Amino acid sequence: QSSNGPVKKSMREKAVERRNINKEHNSNFKAGYIPIDEDRLHKTGLRGRKGNLAICVIVLLFILAVINLIITLVIWAVIRIGPNGCDSMEFHESGLLRFKQVSDMGVIHPLYKSTVGGRRNEDLVITGNNQPIVFQQGTTKLSVEKDKTSITSDIGMEFVDPRTQNTLFSTDYETHEFHLPNGVKILNVQKASTERITSNATSDLNIKVDGRAIVRGNEGVFITGKTIEFRMGGNMELKAENSIILNGTVMVSPSRLPSSSYGEQFNNGNWLRFKLCMCADGTLFKVQVTGYNMGCQTPVNPCGATH
Repeated sequence: QSSNGPVKKSMREKAVERRNINKEHNSNFKAGYIPIDEDRLHKTGLRGRKGNLAICVIVLLFILAVINLIITLVIWAVIRIGPNGCDSMEFHESGLLRFKQVSDMGVIHPLYKSTVGGRRNEDLVITGNNQPIVFQQGTTKLSVEKDKTSITSDIGMEFVDPRTQNTLFSTDYETHEFHLPNGVKILNVQKASTERITSNATSDLNIKVDGRAIVRGNEGVFITGKTIEFRMGGNMELKAENSIILNGTVMVSPSRLPSSSYGEQFNNGNWLRFKLCMCADGTLFKVQVTGYNMGCQTPVNPCGATH
């Protein structure tokens, strides 16, 4: 190589050099192999935290798919939804839910002011498995049991004919008079507050209680009728601030009045006995008993005009 440039090789030197290069290339099996460190290469795919997150997402999707499959099977087996719709119920645009076959349900939470009814020409049958059927909305509860049906409400109740919108029965004393529906003969209540209780002119009014009956009126109690009869197993107590007036024929059965035995003495000082007597106008008075077969004679006639 000179200062003027590279030295030109002859044809023979070029051929020898080419032959040596081909010979070396043919005997080199590692030609084209370049050892490179793997850490310096560009990594592809999800590794580390991204890989763990991807696995969690896949597992979550699998769980959701299983839950969706279970819900689909339940809907298909219980509600019976098919290509033609639902076999057991119908949904209407007005919000009506209609059951087309016998349904087994536990607790139902209806919406506000919901209505439960049946078809016009078919009976609505609701059966409880050894349990009462309870309809409850707020504080109002309707319980249908085997031997009784009870309605409990703190705000009152009202039965309305859905076709005519006429009030058949209501506990609103201010706007409706308390009438029993047709066919109802007995009203069983724990406590009743009303202005008056009457019966038909051709039927009797019977008030029966198992324990104690208290009749109280803020402006007085008036009991009228063709025949008034009180039957009781215990005591009868009449209280009044001013007076008690028994107008008419009053009959007192002496079978329930206490009587003394023949062995007791009337004037032994331990007992005071009085006899209940009545005037012709219904005035009652008492006379102290001092002997057997004693009448109602008194020194002063209590049935006079002055009394």
